[in-house]
Amino acid sequence: MSSLWGVPDMAVSQHFLDMILDALQDFGSVSTRRMFGGAGLFYGGVMFALITGETLYLKADEVNRPDFEDRGLLPFTYLRQGKDVALSFYEAPDDGFDDPDILVEWSRRAWEAAKRNKVGEKK
Repeated sequence: MSSLWGVPDMAVSQHFLDMILDALQDFGSVSTRRMFGGAGLFYGGVMFALITGETLYLKADEVNRPDFEDRGLLPFTYLRQGKDVALSFYEAPDDGFDDPDILVEWSRRAWEAAKRNKVGEKK
């Protein structure tokens, strides 16, 4: 089943969301907003990650995208009008779930990418 914009309804469990927020405590005050059946993660008013189902995706741009691609991490995709659409959010690395320091570092780079993208949108 799809939500309003064709994005699959992949409800985020409270347990998974709490686990991610706990791992990101050293990142800073991260807020969440439920959206499209998933959740967005925000820091300083900037969305740097999204969660669908039990998967965390981090914002990517031309600066940090190679880090994701080098690890074979995939972008978030959804079906729209019969075609796959990829967003600029990539799977978080698995080792980040074992080591919060890794997840914090990748999240910080995702937040920086989101800030760069947000500045670009204003021009």
